[in-house]
Amino acid sequence: MIGQHRHASGAHFAFTDRWGGVSAAPYEQLNLGGAVGDDTAAVGANRKAAAASLGLDPGRVVWMNQVHGAAVAVVDGPWGDRPVPEVDALVTRERGLALAVLTADCTPVLLADPVAGIAAAAHAGRPGMVAGVVPAAVRAMIELGAEPARIVARTGPAVCGRCYEVPEAMRAEVAAVEPAAHAETSWGTPAVDVTAGVHAQLDRLGVRDREQSPVCTRESPDHFSYRRDRTTGRLAGYVWLDR
Repeated sequence: MIGQHRHASGAHFAFTDRWGGVSAAPYEQLNLGGAVGDDTAAVGANRKAAAASLGLDPGRVVWMNQVHGAAVAVVDGPWGDRPVPEVDALVTRERGLALAVLTADCTPVLLADPVAGIAAAAHAGRPGMVAGVVPAAVRAMIELGAEPARIVARTGPAVCGRCYEVPEAMRAEVAAVEPAAHAETSWGTPAVDVTAGVHAQLDRLGVRDREQSPVCTRESPDHFSYRRDRTTGRLAGYVWLDR
């Protein structure tokens, strides 16, 4: 199943859950990640089915080789025979080209300036949020002509601050960079809220049209969660603009 939202401006945002695909356990069902040990054919079938349900050509969806960094690639089409680069954000000014981000607890960040015709997708885990992958994506959009006041931002299902337990020293390191990410678990131990950190970064950049998914992946049986299950599939977020 895929939840899709079309903004009045013509920007499309979509986030998947784990159902409606062909992958077998422990990746059941709609695993869209190609590097988690699942059958390659199943992943390919899932990606085609997900694209079709969104009205997209699966050959016009651009994926990343995500590495928890802050590198950004500006793209104008699929990779084709080229190697997929190690980046954690994609930016395009090609209307109709869909950008995809894979997650299983990390925060998927979808951005669009429909007036300028620029879209971006970013993978913000704890390391990427600290490294500034989302500000890097927004800066790349601005260089292409986007304006923060026009950018629409949507963050998808991710582990929440009440569930993302970390050592106290790690929380302190993260909070030193992004105070808004300081959190505590529901059982009273140190935690990090990556999504809160992302939204604080976006707010400082002047991005005001923001919405956050209420879903915590660790708590939801309908979503993949690496922290809960370790060996599991990957969800996807998609962003594109009407032609």
